[in-house]
Amino acid sequence: QVQLVESGGGLVQAGGSLRLSCLASGLTFRSYAMGWFRQAPGKEREFVAIISWNGGNTYYADSVKGRFTISRDAANNTVLLQMNSLQPEDTAVYYCNARSASDFTDYWGQGTQVTVSL
Repeated sequence: QVQLVESGGGLVQAGGSLRLSCLASGLTFRSYAMGWFRQAPGKEREFVAIISWNGGNTYYADSVKGRFTISRDAANNTVLLQMNSLQPEDTAVYYCNARSASDFTDYWGQGTQVTVSL
């Protein structure tokens, strides 16, 4: 059974930083691209960042480029999202995603709340 468990969300002031973590289990970690998505109240879920199965490629939404960094720790089956210079518009529930490199099956975590205050 695949499980993705996010942690690290919370309340932070504008300009601050948070680091999200996603622990994956029940899958062959190196066979999955890992990503982060977010959903703000009243909005659709949107892409934030993704990292390839071997960590060699990363892609970011324009809105977070230069502020967020995605990385993966293969030894611990973990994907991280370092978020700097947070702004109120970054407030959302952040979801971890695992996408199979072979058949593109998606798995999702339960989400972690990030709230950025002025």
